[in-house]
Amino acid sequence: MKTIIEPFKIKSVEPIYFTTKEERINILQQAFYNPFLIKAHNVIIDLLTDSGTSAMSSEQWAGIMRGDESYAGSDSFFRFEEAVYSITNMKYIIPTHQGRASEKILFSILGGKGKYFISNTLFDTTRANIEFSGAEGIDLLCDEGKQPSLIAPFKGNINTEALKKTIEEKGAENIPLVIITITNNSGGGQPVSMQNIKEAKAICTHYNIPLFIDACRFSENCYFIKQREKGYENKNIQEIANELFSYADGCTMSAKKDAFANIGGFLAMNNEALAQQCRNLLIITEGFPTYGGLAGRDLEAIAIGLKEIMDENYLKYRIRSIEYIGEKLDAAGVPYIKPTGGHAIYLDAKNFLPHITAEQYPGQALCCELFIEGGVRGVEIGTVMFGKYDADGKTIPAPMELVRLAIPRRVYTQSHIDYVAEVIIEVFKRREKIKGLQITFETPLLRHFTAQFKQLN
Repeated sequence: MKTIIEPFKIKSVEPIYFTTKEERINILQQAFYNPFLIKAHNVIIDLLTDSGTSAMSSEQWAGIMRGDESYAGSDSFFRFEEAVYSITNMKYIIPTHQGRASEKILFSILGGKGKYFISNTLFDTTRANIEFSGAEGIDLLCDEGKQPSLIAPFKGNINTEALKKTIEEKGAENIPLVIITITNNSGGGQPVSMQNIKEAKAICTHYNIPLFIDACRFSENCYFIKQREKGYENKNIQEIANELFSYADGCTMSAKKDAFANIGGFLAMNNEALAQQCRNLLIITEGFPTYGGLAGRDLEAIAIGLKEIMDENYLKYRIRSIEYIGEKLDAAGVPYIKPTGGHAIYLDAKNFLPHITAEQYPGQALCCELFIEGGVRGVEIGTVMFGKYDADGKTIPAPMELVRLAIPRRVYTQSHIDYVAEVIIEVFKRREKIKGLQITFETPLLRHFTAQFKQLN
């Protein structure tokens, strides 16, 4: 059959509140042109993030009722631990309340002034936790990943030649970790190849630097490997995942992505001494090592979700649903990161709004217009999120100006996606009339969450 149907049935529904365009203009003004500050009730299609916004399965809800809420040594923890171990084969598994908590613990121990963490591309909270420790994050995305319209199978790869060069320049003793994000979120949700991970591991081994995986969307990445990398077409997702993690010394994961959970995450590693340090800090900041800031019911939901996410019928539907919206945009000439990634469509705001400079935040302006046009909420991944200031206070733009429309798992149907495509295309038709923005309030770290803007005349 040509039609790929959702591999699930809908058992419970949530109503959508519909607003008028006039109402949305007023809502956006009151939110200071920042979609993060809009009440969820006023959003028609919420694509701000795929983190913690998934619909859980009947099995996950059943597992929640079985949750063992014992403070120490709960049965739910051991089921969670077994599920993580079956995928990563890592010896020491530490639950946390979400991914950034894992990052905070890891970089508090390994970071500090004069340290460097190298990645294919660090996402916002990862970079913020690195910088908060006093260290510096360095992105070494492959050349293909820097060209939005280029079709290539693994545009999320780390540039291995640049990796070797950077290690030599900074000194291996100053680099506590190399981190590969799968899929590459800031780079358009693009996958990383197994070969690239193997090559990065070989370089890290040569310089005695541990390799960690940011595993938020590991299953989607493994599906791309199965589809696009020779030698993996006959392997199942768990087999691919087992090999992928075998090249890593540790990983962090937000279980709010590829585990369908509404909250939760973990740290996993093979280094006993580092694991002990992490657990000591975990007890201070999160909780006892067998619950780590989570209820037993959350540990159950994650354990079940980690198994469900590797269902190839689901992954086929998931990846195809993102391709589907890309095809709609292609027909209308809308610029976006190609090929489509695993969890989101990334609009190329720089080419969508070429008349708006990076200093006037084209991605943020485009986010605002999508909300005005159809109540669609997305997030800017560009100079608002990753821009810096030089010594004179002048903006240093981000490498790309993107708008990410992240699709929550098992939440929206094809008609919702059709509607989103229509909204994007309508905004594209009137793109020349869209105005830039100016920041009126910002914080030193992660400013995009709370920044306030005004529209330029």
